[in-house]
Amino acid sequence: MRPDLLALTDDSLITLANRGILKRALKEGATVPPTLTESPDGTVEATFPDATKTTLPPGIPLDSTPCSCGATTVCRHRVMAVLAYRSAAESTIPATESSTPATSGTEIAAESPTPPVDTDSLPSSANPGHAQPSWSPGEFTDDQLRALLGTRAFTAARRAHRMGYRVTVRRATTADPVPSVEMSTVTVRFLVPGDLGYARADAARGTRTDAIALAVWAFRVADAIDPGAEQLEVTVGEEADGSAAATAVGSVLAPLADLLGDGVAHAGPALPAVFTSALRTLDKASARWPHDALTDLLDQLAAYRDRSARHDPLHTAALMAELVARHRAGRRDWVSVLGTEESAQTPLRHLHLIGLGARITGDAESRSVETYLAHPEARIVLTHHYTTAIPEGATPPSPAALGARRTGSACLSDLATGNIVTESAIRSANRTVRLAASRVARTSVLPSTGDWSKLPPELLISDLNAESARLATQPPTVIRPRVRGESIRAVVVDSITEIRYLPGDQRLEATLHAPTGTALITHTHTNAAPAVIDALAQTLSDNSTLIRYIAGSLTRHHGHLQLDPTALVTPTTVMAPYYATTDHPLPPGSPLPQQDPLAKALTSAIALTAELPHRGARHLPPSWFTRAGESATTLRRLGLTSAATPLETLHHSLPTATPLEALNHWTTTHLRLLLTAQQL
Repeated sequence: MRPDLLALTDDSLITLANRGILKRALKEGATVPPTLTESPDGTVEATFPDATKTTLPPGIPLDSTPCSCGATTVCRHRVMAVLAYRSAAESTIPATESSTPATSGTEIAAESPTPPVDTDSLPSSANPGHAQPSWSPGEFTDDQLRALLGTRAFTAARRAHRMGYRVTVRRATTADPVPSVEMSTVTVRFLVPGDLGYARADAARGTRTDAIALAVWAFRVADAIDPGAEQLEVTVGEEADGSAAATAVGSVLAPLADLLGDGVAHAGPALPAVFTSALRTLDKASARWPHDALTDLLDQLAAYRDRSARHDPLHTAALMAELVARHRAGRRDWVSVLGTEESAQTPLRHLHLIGLGARITGDAESRSVETYLAHPEARIVLTHHYTTAIPEGATPPSPAALGARRTGSACLSDLATGNIVTESAIRSANRTVRLAASRVARTSVLPSTGDWSKLPPELLISDLNAESARLATQPPTVIRPRVRGESIRAVVVDSITEIRYLPGDQRLEATLHAPTGTALITHTHTNAAPAVIDALAQTLSDNSTLIRYIAGSLTRHHGHLQLDPTALVTPTTVMAPYYATTDHPLPPGSPLPQQDPLAKALTSAIALTAELPHRGARHLPPSWFTRAGESATTLRRLGLTSAATPLETLHHSLPTATPLEALNHWTTTHLRLLLTAQQL
């Protein structure tokens, strides 16, 4: 028997060909399967009724095997040959475990492969039943890598290895027998045990060929750390020197100190130019995450200067604290904290994505749409971002009008709720994805029936208690990789209860019961999408509508999970509430719940310290210091000593501190308050 052919699961065949070819192969092969013969050297030949012949020599990857149909890529004949071989093996192995391969001239009885089915309903790990042996891609040698990739790509991989990079290593399991490595902009899967020729990156053909070597080296590190863990995050190439990136981040501290002293409200016109120069320094040093944070800070400064509603003092303070935090932590773990290994963009090959809804934001000047797309093969969520400016005096586009706008060949609303097959995706380091317009590489979108059961467990949550525990162990947000859509998850729904509308906050709330655990569904009104609350209220309260799944931003606040929905799945349809246009009666209002005294004290203290970068240390009124002392006293009385102490230090030292000392004291205080609020 040929172990390499038996190891090719349906998912692996989709990776080598595409979902459409697998569907056609299943349908045609079930009707008239090919005739198979296997020679003593292991060569399998498949002969089809139309006289087409496909030859599968041992040691040759499927996409390099000859087929008389003339296709230069993996065709349906090659896929049908594998399916027929698997089917024959399944019918013979149980009957005689000691059976030997067929000899030359001996015909293999190829029963009809799996009957024709919709591959959308296949489990993500559909497997012909042959368990993969215990094996690690880390066993491949550098000589094998160099022979496969060529000297140029191997040298590029060595250069990236010296720089250092952080990845997630996933070993083969019963649920998913294909080991993989997820990097910032590309995912590598090892489809056949022990055969490097079947290693596949989801980048477009001819790009990121170095990724296979980087994935092998990542498995070596993971094997040395914990050979039994199913999933492990590892940093590779730790001998690299991150001092250049850390120094680049340090160049931001002086202008940050000036901004803290003057305040956003009093910042001079020269400060944005100083930050722009620092932005170029960060880009040159490949400090991706500080670069993104500083870009957002510049946007906040511009928003305040333009008197835009987009400006948020709390967000501005968080960005300033994040930049200092990344500088502090970057010298110890520059790879993940500074993002030094992140490629700017990577074109991806044939992808199948699943829409998990969208979110619309904006002000009087612009509207932005974020569409969330599950990438089941890589077990992550990609985010498509679309922004349009609103001309002065013009009426902002409605959610329906935004949904009708096109990206490439697809409408935004269709992306949010459909099944997407694309050959034109370009993935960025922060997991945003762009769908390029191309006559050759096209994007097609089909309506989804909402069968999200095939989503991997990393994206489909049925145990909310376990997810809450996982979120509690994550590193602080301020030093995690800055990826879009990080919190987007789909949740299995058992029931929805306690639906209420809070008029004072213009917020809808409900309790979601999953098979295990609960979460608070919450959505606050926004002018950019005014009908969301109405649409959610109708769908959640309609007893005749069975809600199977809800997707959205799943976060942990004060020890409890909250879900802000982006999509809901009823029995046969996917609904994106941000594109809703009709009004429905709201559920009865409820009195505002009593706020937890700990949460109230922390919220007040965070708002207090956020005033400092907004007003400026040199422009604070005496009442600020009085309130700071009172806030510190309240925190200490409630037992939050670790949050009270830095606030007291800031309160007493601020009048005499130098600009950099003030920045350090303020950052320590604000970070401690933010982290305490996240951990409660």
